[in-house]
Amino acid sequence: MTLDQNNFLITLEDELVRIDKLLAKKFESKSRTYFQFLLENGSILVNGQRVKKRFTPAVGDEIEIFFQALEDSSINPENIPLDILYEDEHILAINKPKNMVVHPAIGNWSNTFVNALLYHCKDLVCIGDDIRPGIVHRLDKDTTGVLLAAKTQRAHQILIDQFKLRQIQKKYLALTVNKPQNQVINAPIGRNPINRKEMAVIENGKEAVTEIKVLAFNDKYSLILALPKTGRTHQIRVHLKHINCPIIGDPIYGSKSINNTLDIQTPQLHAYILEFSHPITKEPMKITAPLSDELKKNLNLIE
Repeated sequence: MTLDQNNFLITLEDELVRIDKLLAKKFESKSRTYFQFLLENGSILVNGQRVKKRFTPAVGDEIEIFFQALEDSSINPENIPLDILYEDEHILAINKPKNMVVHPAIGNWSNTFVNALLYHCKDLVCIGDDIRPGIVHRLDKDTTGVLLAAKTQRAHQILIDQFKLRQIQKKYLALTVNKPQNQVINAPIGRNPINRKEMAVIENGKEAVTEIKVLAFNDKYSLILALPKTGRTHQIRVHLKHINCPIIGDPIYGSKSINNTLDIQTPQLHAYILEFSHPITKEPMKITAPLSDELKKNLNLIE
C-alpha cells in the first residue's frame, strides 16, 4: 500500500550524489536500504523513468517518490547460538557458519547475524545503520569464518574507517579447480552487463586487487590463500573465475559439472584470519576462525 507521495527537483546541493544516498540523507527517518527497495520495485522515478540505485541525478531532474509500507520491517532479537572467537566491551568476532545472512534486508528480517547480535548485546540498537546495527563488514551467506562487529558507536566508526582505508588484513582459504600461479590479480569488478545479479571483471568496473598463494595442490584441485586488498562484492569468487580457477561448490561463478560430480553445492571459501588494530586500545589483533567441518572434509580432494 502506498503511504505518501513526494516530488522534488534536484538542486546544485544535491548533484553528484547517487540517488539512494541522497534520499536517505533527505529523509532521515528512512534507511538507505529502504530507498533501494523502492528503487528496485519502481516506486521512485526520475523524470518519469525508473532508475538503478547507483544512478546519479543531475540538476533539474524531477524525483517522484511513492512511499510504500513494509509488511514487517521490525528487527527482533533472536536467541541464535554464536560461535564467539573474541569479545570485549567494544568488539565481538564470531566464526560465521554457512547459510547465515549477515544483516536483514527487504523480505528477510529474521534468522540473521544481526538478530543474533541484538539478543547477545542488549544495547546494540543505536550502533550504526538502523537495520545493520554493529555491522562493519560482510561475508556472503555461504562463506564461513571470521565476522567482526562493533558493540559501541566509537568502535563502529573506527572499524568502518579501518576497512575503508584498507588497514585491516583479510586472509581467506579456498578450494579451487585447477592450480593458479602465485600472483596478484588486479582486475576491475562491476555488475555483469548480461546478468545484473552477478558480478564480473569488466573494463569500467571498480578497482579490485587480490593476492593469491597456493598452499597445496594435485593435478585437479588446489588449496589457496587469498588476500583481498579491496572489498568488492564477490571479489575473490570473481577473480578466481577470471583466472580459470573457480572455487569448488560455487553455484554462480563455479563449474556446475564439477560441483555436481563432487556433490558440493556451496562455495568452499573460508574467512580464515582477520588482522587489525583494536579500535580502542590500538592493540594488534589477530583473530583466526577454525575451518568448518565441511571444508575440513573436502580437503581430502587434494590429498
